[in-house]
Amino acid sequence: MTMSVEVEALRKSFDRRNVLVDVDLHIPPGEILAVIGPNGAGKTTLLRIVDFLLRPDAGAVRYDGRDGPADPEARLALRRRISMVAQNPRLFRGSVFYSVSYGLCVRGVEPPELPIRTLQALEAVGLVDRLHARTSDLSAGEAQRVAFARAVVFRPDLLLLDEFAANLDPANARILEAAVLEYNRSTGTTVILVTHDMFQAKRLANRVALLYEGRIIESGSVIEFFDEPGDPRTRAFVRGELAY
Repeated sequence: MTMSVEVEALRKSFDRRNVLVDVDLHIPPGEILAVIGPNGAGKTTLLRIVDFLLRPDAGAVRYDGRDGPADPEARLALRRRISMVAQNPRLFRGSVFYSVSYGLCVRGVEPPELPIRTLQALEAVGLVDRLHARTSDLSAGEAQRVAFARAVVFRPDLLLLDEFAANLDPANARILEAAVLEYNRSTGTTVILVTHDMFQAKRLANRVALLYEGRIIESGSVIEFFDEPGDPRTRAFVRGELAY
């Protein structure tokens, strides 16, 4: 239940604006990598390419050392090993149970395993008591926690988190962060976390990379990155001298 990811010379432009420029990253199996940077740096675009939601203009993404397959069935099988939690997720209509269990249904998981795994995912985010609630009745924090449960219920090998706790109150953010750490600890799943919150990166990540103006400026362990940054732009970002 883990996956390595290699990003090589990745490029992406929109309307002649270079969003990603020769991005190189290597994420070994089981690592939590935080990609930080100001708004508009290209962080979400990077995740969307890794998740097959966008095509790069150039470069490659390799999963377990292999390029993303061109064959539709093989690509679908790979995509089913990847899950993303967006900043503003859209939940399915109906109950919380339905929204979380849907991913198991399409993968052919049946009772008694289906309800057991659904309850386990909801328990991880403290929402078993909201099992029968309608998703439209949830608070913003509860909705984000349901989105996380929905993302991990089928036990992905690669978990992508795009500002997944932004704009949440501290209590909901703490619950989600604890769920990420526990899920990574218990499964060994690889996690790529995109955030502009340096404190969250410190709390969750094994390694940190700064994406600035479409380029990876610097990467390293949490201690190296925050305590001994080598690039002046990294030092400026860590000190809060670059606009978020």
